[in-house]
Amino acid sequence: IPSKWSKTENVAWRLPLPGPAGSTPVVWEDRIFLTAVDGDDLLLLCVGTDGKELWRKVVGSGNVNVRGDEGNSASPSPSTDGKHVWTFFTSGHMACHDFQGKQIWKINLQQKYGRFRMLFGMTATPVLHGQLLYLQLIHDGGHKVIALDKTTGKEVWIQDRKSDARAECRHAYSSPQIYKDAKREFLLTHGADYIVAHELDNGQEIWRCGNLHPTSGYNPTLRFVSSPLAVPGMIVVPSAKKGPTIAIKPDGKGDITDKPAHHLWRHDVTPDVPSPLAVGSLVYLCRENGNLVCLDAATGKQYYEERTNPGRHRASPVYADGKVFITARDGRVTVVKLGKKFEVISKNEMEEPLTSSPIVSGGRIYLRTFEALYAIGK
Repeated sequence: IPSKWSKTENVAWRLPLPGPAGSTPVVWEDRIFLTAVDGDDLLLLCVGTDGKELWRKVVGSGNVNVRGDEGNSASPSPSTDGKHVWTFFTSGHMACHDFQGKQIWKINLQQKYGRFRMLFGMTATPVLHGQLLYLQLIHDGGHKVIALDKTTGKEVWIQDRKSDARAECRHAYSSPQIYKDAKREFLLTHGADYIVAHELDNGQEIWRCGNLHPTSGYNPTLRFVSSPLAVPGMIVVPSAKKGPTIAIKPDGKGDITDKPAHHLWRHDVTPDVPSPLAVGSLVYLCRENGNLVCLDAATGKQYYEERTNPGRHRASPVYADGKVFITARDGRVTVVKLGKKFEVISKNEMEEPLTSSPIVSGGRIYLRTFEALYAIGK
């Protein structure tokens, strides 16, 4: 996997895109799927790994830009199972296409479940698992967890998600996750002050954990953006701003907030926007300010916290080939050597805004900037 590149060096190809997005592309064999906006239109694009656009489809319209150029309606990421690709936009448009671009079904979640009432858009990416698409809709209009049939888009089950969160804390920009080990598997939803585990077949609550706010007082602006990390035996739970990161065991029942037997460790720093990364015995947290934190996965002991790039960081850290890739909003990708000691391998300047996470496939790195899709490598 490449360690050094620039906007023009070690680039296999660059494909200009019709408009920006914060969503991360997905790759299946020789096809890359990504979303974008083009004026008011919300697009799904299919690009070959040779850098040629194969097709594009308009999934809906009604793009909304938020906080200047910080984000837009193409923020949730697509998903694929090798036969179909699913997309969701903050407008509520959700669709399924086959690999030739034929629309299989399309719905609008706002029309079906009510208007999304939140400041910066419903950015949660639905999680694909088995035959179902799992969604968390956590906003002022209600807190719902939903499973849809991936082949038809029809509702399989819906559950209300209880919370005593107030003000902006009722909004969640994080995405649901699937926990799976040899003994159990379940859905995780994250937002409105809690992480909650749900049964996959009916959405019923298994356990929940709170106390993710600073103990000094309730901050009504701490909405969750960073998504939880689920690896066998451990769930790493971020919070917001100056809140903590906690690691919990997967075998709880009921409210485990104040049950130490179900907690592995607690760290006083949270990444806020980028999601955590686990590699073997290490957990990485990339803070919004570019500080990279390396922790022991078993105990939470901190090995280091070092600055990579002082710019804003939106993308999540990605591991490949002994390297951790840290992507900044200003387009700089810092490559850090895996390990307990901080060592920067390279700093690579894309010179274009970048909030999507890197994708590694076939010996290449694919980077989606606001302006283009890049293939880094041979």
